[in-house]
Amino acid sequence: MTRWARPRGGLALWVCGMFVCFVLMTAATEAAGWHKYQVLRTFAHQESDAADNARVVADMWVGNLAGWWQATGVAAVALFVFWLWSMRELAERIWPQGQRRHPAWALFGWLVPVAQLFVPKMFVNDLWAAARPPARRRRGAPLLTVWWISFLACLRWTGDFTALKSAWTAQAAAEALRRLLVGDALRFAFLALTAVVVWQLSAALPRALDAKLRQPWDPSSDD
Repeated sequence: MTRWARPRGGLALWVCGMFVCFVLMTAATEAAGWHKYQVLRTFAHQESDAADNARVVADMWVGNLAGWWQATGVAAVALFVFWLWSMRELAERIWPQGQRRHPAWALFGWLVPVAQLFVPKMFVNDLWAAARPPARRRRGAPLLTVWWISFLACLRWTGDFTALKSAWTAQAAAEALRRLLVGDALRFAFLALTAVVVWQLSAALPRALDAKLRQPWDPSSDD
């Protein structure tokens, strides 16, 4: 009995949902950073118990939320890598000779310093090609190009909340917030594009596998 591909929409929902959680946690941490900036500006020249307590509370909120922000980011990356691995499993059944990288690169491609500049894009290009009909199979698409440019921009301009947590003056906090807002705008664009890629491939790859399993085997389709 032929085993058809199972839809992967549930996993795509989890990945995109975690992206949303990460965006919300980023916004919450930035709001705490804005509050810290206001506190530092208000009590810039005051030395009192009330001023010290306000600074401590502001630092506490930024530190705690930054920790949750980091944890949410790790969870989002882990789910995304698991999704890539799942899609690679489908692509292997559709077009095995077209998958140029070992499945382990679904994880290590993002971690190895030089490889992270091109290997994940190659990995997703192969998945995208496997999802296409054999007659129109090619690697890459405008969506994937824009998606990858946004990732490279994130590597260059995004950061974390370290500078904001260590800021002791209103000016330092304002500068840290300015850098974060620019970087996070790029990060949000990358996440939105990633969600589109996840959603499209999660639908296209199972369809492509079902189409292959329902048709008689044709050697020319594997070229």
